[in-house]
Amino acid sequence: MSVSPLPVLFEATYRSARHVGFGRPGPGARQTLYRVQDGQVAAAFVATDGSEAALRAALAEGAETVTVTVGDPEVRLLPPLLPTATGNALLSGFMGTHKKKWGGETAPLGAGFTPPKWFFKGFGDWVRLPGETLNVPARPVALIEEPEVALVYVNDEDGTPHYAGYTFGNDLCDIGLHRENPGYNPYCKLCDTALTPWLFLGAPPRTASGRVTIVRDGATAWEGTFDCGADDLYYRVREMAEHLFSFPAVRRPGLVNYVLLGADEASFHDGFRIADGDRIGIDVKSHGVTFENQVRYVSPAPLPGSAATVSTA
Repeated sequence: MSVSPLPVLFEATYRSARHVGFGRPGPGARQTLYRVQDGQVAAAFVATDGSEAALRAALAEGAETVTVTVGDPEVRLLPPLLPTATGNALLSGFMGTHKKKWGGETAPLGAGFTPPKWFFKGFGDWVRLPGETLNVPARPVALIEEPEVALVYVNDEDGTPHYAGYTFGNDLCDIGLHRENPGYNPYCKLCDTALTPWLFLGAPPRTASGRVTIVRDGATAWEGTFDCGADDLYYRVREMAEHLFSFPAVRRPGLVNYVLLGADEASFHDGFRIADGDRIGIDVKSHGVTFENQVRYVSPAPLPGSAATVSTA
């Protein structure tokens, strides 16, 4: 795997303590972690300009350090800036944003902004990391993997959002249910989403491209390419973000927002159907990021009693 030269920050727990690290050295390399408190890294993005130099000065200087080997099982990576003590984070995103879905066009300038559809995916602690299982309802109509850019924001004490950077994710959902009835889209999104722990510092990427590989019973069942950078979108990222943050509900003080920018066409559009147990591997070749998650159909235990007998009085 090639490693992107772009500045990267990540957080992890090591022996029950929270740490921050910079960069992404290869497997087996040694790396220094800096001890931080829950919320300290998010606060640094509010207090500084968010550059690597400023963040290193705020978080690394004078901090207790530990040197670990990349891949150490005692190091558990975390979703970017996730406030583990409070769970004060939201995961949401935009739909139908790609040029492919608009005949290859870009939204005209100066014509007034018509926002894309938006969805709420879940709370921040619902996010799954690479290697973790993505649970979906037991009887989906037709699942789709969605490799996407996820922007990360943290609100200050007044509720003003501060952009921190971006990462990548797989917004797994039941597109078949959505196509049966667009009004079912909130149900369609009740599938786990994976985000990578690497927070890329800097503006949202103009280009981000890669390849999806779906493995079933040890063999490749489907593979294809994707593009999910800003240049591939019909909408302009700045306008989407400004519109979203015009709503007070996402401007609550201290809230971390993960905002998915939308996905390219994927396996579903090629006639493939994701099955229980499939492994979805996403290789963001432009950024040297690879991650894989297994899909698991989950049938929860039935509720006690019959729904038909529940009183509505």
